[in-house]
Amino acid sequence: MDFNVKKLASDAGVFFTRAVQFTEEKLGQAEKTELDPHLENLITRADGTKNWTEKILRQTEVLLQPNPSARIEEFIYDKLDKKLPSRTTNAELLGQYMLDAAKEFGSETPYGRTLITVGEYEKRLGGAEREFLQTSATTFLTPLRNFLEGDWRTISKEKRLLENRRLDLDICKARLKKAKQAEAKAAAAPDFQETRPRNYVLSASASALLSEEVDKAEHELRVAQTEFDRQAEVTRLLLEGISSTHLNHLRCLQDFAEAQATYYAQCHHYMQDLQRELNRCANATGTHNASTAVCPNPVSSAFPSSAGPTATTSCTSSNQGPGTLTMEQTQLPVTGSRKARVLYDYDAHDTSELSLLADELITIYTIPGMDPDWLVGERGNEKGKVPVTYLELLS
Repeated sequence: MDFNVKKLASDAGVFFTRAVQFTEEKLGQAEKTELDPHLENLITRADGTKNWTEKILRQTEVLLQPNPSARIEEFIYDKLDKKLPSRTTNAELLGQYMLDAAKEFGSETPYGRTLITVGEYEKRLGGAEREFLQTSATTFLTPLRNFLEGDWRTISKEKRLLENRRLDLDICKARLKKAKQAEAKAAAAPDFQETRPRNYVLSASASALLSEEVDKAEHELRVAQTEFDRQAEVTRLLLEGISSTHLNHLRCLQDFAEAQATYYAQCHHYMQDLQRELNRCANATGTHNASTAVCPNPVSSAFPSSAGPTATTSCTSSNQGPGTLTMEQTQLPVTGSRKARVLYDYDAHDTSELSLLADELITIYTIPGMDPDWLVGERGNEKGKVPVTYLELLS
């Protein structure tokens, strides 16, 4: 290893000189060069961006993964640049436990069948959660980490270099000030007491040395000023890039919000499907135990049972075509119709519902007494219930 003692001693001397200048500035015993107000504002804005990005990143990690041990594990795998093993979500684990319990209790029993139904939907919820976590990590967390570990480290390095250049500049200013004071003092108080030629030679030599010291200090000051101005420009250009960082984080935030909306819409859809499955199972059990079989109302929870004597129909209603409402429903008064755009695909679960395709336009309206989570949709000659969460109402 090439160990340069002279360079080490020089670096130590520079560090010590800067430390003395910094300490004297803090104590008010030395002058300090102030930065340009615009540059100061850029530095303040960049520091605020860094601090709030750290806070948002940490809290988002807590939101997505509340388990501290799991977060530490993810951090270690990330630092080791290794792929994190696939982790089962809590909903998937709960769903698997329900399926295992159904096997033990008997899948043909009412309790076993219900466990299987709920367990399957819990696993679907877990899958949606897994997809949401992966999307959020890719579109939101990773860009924030890249800024803190990449761009911000570069900015911090240039900021420290700018501070060192400023200290060097102030050191040169103080050195020049002292040299000029010494030169002025020597010029103001010449030694006229000694008349021997030797003393005149010494006096002229001292004056020349002082003048040379002043010239040297002025040259060092010019060099330090040039380096400081150059570093200030480099730092300013980097700090102005924070505006681009804000725009990038804005797009990432929008992607994160969209991923959340999609996740919660999926969860709402799964829970509605689960409620229909459970109601269907309950109706099937009640029909089996009843002495007279009556078909359940296919409108489910969208229409209350207090609608009158038309709340239940005879089994002959099964002759209606698919995708149409029952006669009793079409005879109810309707409100004003409007257009709506379909956000996601939707598969009808029974003849009272209307299947949807993403981005298609349909006509929708409501019927007094309907569940607020549902509307009646029309597409040509087809008509049926549609969930509100799958629609974007158009003016």
